[in-house]
Amino acid sequence: MAAFNPTVFLLMVNGQVESALFPEFDDLYCKYCFVYGQDWAPTSGLEEGISQITSKSQDVQQTLIWNFPIDITFKSTNPYGWPQIVISVYGPDIFGNDVVRGYGAVHVPLIPGRWFMGRRPEYTDPKLVAHGEGRQVTRVRSQGFVTLLLNVVTKDMKKLGYDTNSLDMRTFSVADLSEGILK
Repeated sequence: MAAFNPTVFLLMVNGQVESALFPEFDDLYCKYCFVYGQDWAPTSGLEEGISQITSKSQDVQQTLIWNFPIDITFKSTNPYGWPQIVISVYGPDIFGNDVVRGYGAVHVPLIPGRWFMGRRPEYTDPKLVAHGEGRQVTRVRSQGFVTLLLNVVTKDMKKLGYDTNSLDMRTFSVADLSEGILK
């Protein structure tokens, strides 16, 4: 019986958008979506989602709790275009209209970290924050923090010749969604 030689590897991501701290805002909800390269394809799970609206807790921290689940599996033959998750946070303005309160993007973990871009006015496509073009003409201001917990498992990367020591079974947090003003 011949040994199986894979032609693709899998990246499995599950976890949740846990909570947020936005001192100046309340009654917020979040959206997430994944951005990835041409060689990547989702095989199961959801590429995007929208949470429920949550209010600040009554404790001193005034945490916004979503515990909004994330679960997706990708396949690829190449790590180029490694997936990023884009988080957008929305809430009511003084007139009751939903407005953006922050954007953030981070690569699915290779290493733990913080990574934010944000702009106002609101983008028609929030995936834009995962791309580099145009960032040099904006300024950003921190509005709050979002905690994102991701569990990452890879399959068959080593069989395709990629070092997986730093990729398997990683958990991390992401913080600092920000809102910016155009120059």
